[in-house]
Amino acid sequence: MPTGGDVIAAVPFVGRPREVLLNFKYGNRRQLGHHLAGLVVNKVLASGIRPDDIDVVTWAPTSASRRHRRGFDQAELVARRVALQLGVPCRRLLRRDGAAPPQTGLDRATRLHGPSFSASPAARGRRVLVIDDVVTTGSTLRSAARALDLAGAADVIKAAVATTPALVGRRRAGTPRTRRPAADRSTVVPGPWAA
Repeated sequence: MPTGGDVIAAVPFVGRPREVLLNFKYGNRRQLGHHLAGLVVNKVLASGIRPDDIDVVTWAPTSASRRHRRGFDQAELVARRVALQLGVPCRRLLRRDGAAPPQTGLDRATRLHGPSFSASPAARGRRVLVIDDVVTTGSTLRSAARALDLAGAADVIKAAVATTPALVGRRRAGTPRTRRPAADRSTVVPGPWAA
């Protein structure tokens, strides 16, 4: 099971996956959510995590302005479909605090600080799978996991549909190198934020 700063990411955010995700987010192609969730579920299961290891699925919510503009929260849509496919409940456990700007379009240094979240007391004692759409620096999922930990979550597993190429293949110091089969284009991303 991934620990620390590891994020389970289904695909790299390049080429066709990038195109599909951008259409999903900005082209109102909500029907793609089911397919994207399937990619996440496959990668979560391939990493050794079973549905019995998860009590609840939640998501790192987007800003209220983005949700209003798009008419939906892309991470919520994927999380709800992931939960459905895994056969576990999905609950809103996180609230985005303040008026922090969306991460998209910010420079790397600013993105490293990430948004701030508050978690519901309903997270206490639960094993939570938290979902985001695209991981660039990992700060959004790191902040979400921190809030869930502070609320007393028993375990937090972080997963995303895609990760930017800069994070693919990056290892935490002391992590042994492993060879992946050439056909496996998904990745578990050990983040530079791991403690």
